Amino acid sequence: MSDILDIDKRHIWHPFTQHASERDPVVVTGAKGACLFDEDGTEILDLISSWWTCIHGHGHPALVEALAVQAAKLDHVMFAGFTHAPAATLSQSLAGVLPGYLTKVFFSDNGSTAVEVALKLAFQYHRNRGESARTEFFAFEGGYHGDTLGAMSLGRGSNFFTLFEDLMCTVHATPYARTWEGDNAIGPREEDALEAFAKALDEHGNKAAAIIIEPLMQGASGFRFSRPEFVRQVSQMARDAGLLVIYDEVATGFGRTGTLFACEQVGFLPDIICLSKALTAGMLPMAVTVAREGVFEAFLSDKFDTALAHGHTFTANPLACAVACKSLELFKQDKALEKVAHIGARNRDQLARLMEHPRTEHARAMGCMLAFELAGSKGHYKTQDGERLRDWYLKNGLNIRPLGPTVYLMPPYCITDEQLTRAYDGLFAGLDQI
Repeated sequence: MSDILDIDKRHIWHPFTQHASERDPVVVTGAKGACLFDEDGTEILDLISSWWTCIHGHGHPALVEALAVQAAKLDHVMFAGFTHAPAATLSQSLAGVLPGYLTKVFFSDNGSTAVEVALKLAFQYHRNRGESARTEFFAFEGGYHGDTLGAMSLGRGSNFFTLFEDLMCTVHATPYARTWEGDNAIGPREEDALEAFAKALDEHGNKAAAIIIEPLMQGASGFRFSRPEFVRQVSQMARDAGLLVIYDEVATGFGRTGTLFACEQVGFLPDIICLSKALTAGMLPMAVTVAREGVFEAFLSDKFDTALAHGHTFTANPLACAVACKSLELFKQDKALEKVAHIGARNRDQLARLMEHPRTEHARAMGCMLAFELAGSKGHYKTQDGERLRDWYLKNGLNIRPLGPTVYLMPPYCITDEQLTRAYDGLFAGLDQI
């Protein structure tokens, strides 16, 4: 056992880990491009981009340089009463690439806090307008929006947070119309989901502040895809009922679905959007909650009571802002969306083989993502087959981490054709082992 692993065992409490039974973690000593390297020098293809963050790959020279240059100028400053160029530049850049009127940027630390900010914005927006009865929220069954208390409330339909239900605010979770390749029953399924949502709106809509949606793809619940028209109809119904519409693009933002933001494909402009994960391309933790002007204006008055009294110690950290600015520039310089399209085409070439494999079902692809379920495998966050596959893949140099019965790939955009071929070969070889 290495010294690092020994220290880890004595002192570290890992996320989503049952320490009484979990295998030892892999000690990673380096990373470059699409690859991780363990303490023995073994190369591991990072096919889930280290929890969906490292879109340009690990150690991109331009990002490393941006971080170093900014660190030599300004490492951090409190963001109440101060501002700085990296935050101003990033805010302007985000307003320039986000669709429509999403122009007011509030900084926080991660996806969960971005969602918490959105919840407080929606609640206080209505309170500031004299609509004090709007204290509840809508979300989808299977939705996952983070691990803080408000975010857990929104994700109560995901089965991750049953233990904490007594602490949650009121959230109405309605059916989600998921789909996959060759799904001939999606039409009736969408109609049923829309009918259920309409009924819930009739019963609770006048008490609801907002609805939150992961547009096109529910991530942590198993890469559950939906069609754009379904998301668009739900969004419009919610807006017509007086709810603010929040899009949680923590997982889908920055090219994952094939466009820079999933809402571009939906064809609907939300009132608030939450972004994190790929915002800084995996270099540093940061998130933003971006609202339209009309939401921001509801907080303006001569009284502090109407202001958003919320903030974080590392709000708009200059280092993270500088890296995020450079990451956005790389979308043009490295032609990132063209790379996503190429990965997507190669993923789609695997669908027929996946659909024919006896151990898979519900194969699907979108943007850079490829996913399927293990046929006959049931369970939630961890299943026996999923854990066996995870172990086999890791032993064969692939970081593929199934979500329960769902196996998925979400590689960095810099992955090469040779690496993709290795990934697909390993993917199917692992399936043949179980």
